[in-house]
Amino acid sequence: MPAAGYLGKPTSRVDGRAKVTGTAKYAAEYDVPGLAHGFVVSSAIAKGRITTIHTADALAVAGVLDIFTHEHRPKLASSDEAYKDEVAPPGSPLRPLYDDRILFSGQPVALVVAEEFEIARFAASLVRVEYEHEAHVTDFEAQRERATVSKQDEDPTPSTARGNPAEAFERAAVRVNGQYRMPVEHHNPMEPFAATAVWEDDDRITVFDKTQGAQNSRNYVADVLEMPRDRVRVLSPYVGGAFGAGLRPQYQLLLAVLAARALKRSVRVTLTRQQMFTLGYRSANIHELALGADSDGSLVSFRHHAVGMTSRFEDFQRDFVHWSSLLYRCENVELGQSLVKLDQNTPCDMRAPGGAEGAYAIECAMDELAYAAKLDPLELRLINYSDKDQIEDRPYSSKQLRECYRQGAEKFGWSDRNPQPRSMRDGNELVGWGMATGIWEAMQVPASAKAVLTANGNVEIASATADIGPGTYTWMTQLAAEMLGVPLENVTAKLGDSTLPDAPVEGGSFTTSSVGSAIHAACRAVQRELLGLAQKMAGSPLAGAKLDDVVFAEGKIRYKQDESREVSVADAMRAGKAERIEKAASAAPNGDSKYSHYTHSAVFAEVKIDEQLGVIRVTRMVNAVAAGRILNPKTAASQILGAVVGGIGMALHEETVTDQRFGRFVTRNLADYHVPVNADVHAIDVIFVEEKDEEINPLGVKGVGEIGIVGTAAAIANAVYHATGKRVRDLPITLDKLMRD
Repeated sequence: MPAAGYLGKPTSRVDGRAKVTGTAKYAAEYDVPGLAHGFVVSSAIAKGRITTIHTADALAVAGVLDIFTHEHRPKLASSDEAYKDEVAPPGSPLRPLYDDRILFSGQPVALVVAEEFEIARFAASLVRVEYEHEAHVTDFEAQRERATVSKQDEDPTPSTARGNPAEAFERAAVRVNGQYRMPVEHHNPMEPFAATAVWEDDDRITVFDKTQGAQNSRNYVADVLEMPRDRVRVLSPYVGGAFGAGLRPQYQLLLAVLAARALKRSVRVTLTRQQMFTLGYRSANIHELALGADSDGSLVSFRHHAVGMTSRFEDFQRDFVHWSSLLYRCENVELGQSLVKLDQNTPCDMRAPGGAEGAYAIECAMDELAYAAKLDPLELRLINYSDKDQIEDRPYSSKQLRECYRQGAEKFGWSDRNPQPRSMRDGNELVGWGMATGIWEAMQVPASAKAVLTANGNVEIASATADIGPGTYTWMTQLAAEMLGVPLENVTAKLGDSTLPDAPVEGGSFTTSSVGSAIHAACRAVQRELLGLAQKMAGSPLAGAKLDDVVFAEGKIRYKQDESREVSVADAMRAGKAERIEKAASAAPNGDSKYSHYTHSAVFAEVKIDEQLGVIRVTRMVNAVAAGRILNPKTAASQILGAVVGGIGMALHEETVTDQRFGRFVTRNLADYHVPVNADVHAIDVIFVEEKDEEINPLGVKGVGEIGIVGTAAAIANAVYHATGKRVRDLPITLDKLMRD
């Protein structure tokens, strides 16, 4: 473990100045000589075939270079077999312009390329497409009875049963059952999706892409266009938010590269905000829960069945239901989920996929059970606290959830809560307090990194990971500075480049544990060589010392037990005639672990609701998180704050509406699709509960990107019930639902 120093201290973003001054460039901001611009023409129907595309009028516009369609384009791979297991998440991302089939409304059917963006956009309006219509099916609610179990092998549907839950439910002293709904939601990052493809004379392509994984995008482009991967380079040094939408390559990437190769010049394709709604989304989902408990609140039966949605051409889902078996002790359990296939694009991961949805239903059902059993909602959770993963039947490597409950409740003032609904007021507003539990996987996946130390004391750290906003540049810099004993300003972190050492996409809260472990291994290798050089010096004060016996600090290698025994890094490298030490390393999870790894939280919410108007305000939130070692409390707290705001949106604002007549999303801009704004966000307190975990990875970290949103919507929904005595089970909770008799 590195010695105490930079790690664990609140540290401002090392890339912050570049971002606020505008010197950080994003995918659509690179000034490339001779750049052409592409504009996407989207399908007007949800299902059918293209019979004719009329392009003559558009081609006649001065400045138009070409129009690409399924009939006029470079060759694409004839099968998805070459790449479907290479992308993350696994599956078959759309190959735009592949054939005449229309699979969803808004599907790209043509790309107009012109000298200027405005010309391309105008010419695109002149392209006329004729279709052979087929009846589409996009109504999730109407089709839910046709749901089937997914055949997606990469992420099999959990279906866990133990005991006899039906019988136990019937004899339970306290019983609740309910149906909980969440609508389709869209990510809406600030930066739209864009790709700038720079064509080079030898048919090499460099692409500046908005993506959460440069190597992921490179592999997809190379495989679909049947190019050698070493002839494609993808760069994404700065990403203006993604929330999961950038995990998969989006269609602007392939279209830009396709056009650049055909025209032998650089091409940029930027999607409009409306076109952003043709990409993946959080699946609508319906949960049916039936909970039974003894008179003391002990769970005796837990049944949870969920239905999600996917496209006709992919089985895509995330695990909604198994979270209860990770949180609550119960011997009689039945869990299962299924999918409805619709004529829409494939859903994709959106912050805490599966966990945010599942926890909403589970934690609201637990709240209902608490009221039915006449127990405090927090007490009910403690009564049913589980010390082991009941699905895998193994303990947790660490679980400080009890302490999350205690510290969160104390900070919030939970003990002052009047348990009766509609009992708390502030003037003409009803006041409600609610709480929920959060849980998320603490994953680690294989990753690689490189560390370089030069004789003048500068350090470079490199990995092909991304930084979509959580502060990856900063903790990479902190970790290298601490391990190699140099100032932060001496460290340069490089990422977002497909030519750097292999790294996974940034998502799932596994970047710090995965890439951080690789950086730790690379820096250890540098340390090892440095110590060896120091020990070869004549009369070395470090002779015989082992690596764990020394600390690297202030440009020196010091013996821990006797700090007078030291050698400067510069002297060691000079003596060894080393101008630079460069080490690459890889790290992978411990495959022999006997533990389950999860992050936990306790979320407390206060709402105030105008009794006459039904207007809901979330006035206070406390989120207490146990996530192992926190490398940078400042950026980590920022992640939780942002996730909580996303949870407020999930609870009260966000809903993508479909016009079933056309099979099309109609809330396609930020005026119609509501997200929380400054006026909707009030006091949010973040507590990091101390949690040591020496088993999970060398750094003891778990990740915080997702956990902040898990449980937030449920805590707010439970607070709304406490304030009003009315249980609204379908999100978002809007005033019309609240005022409905």
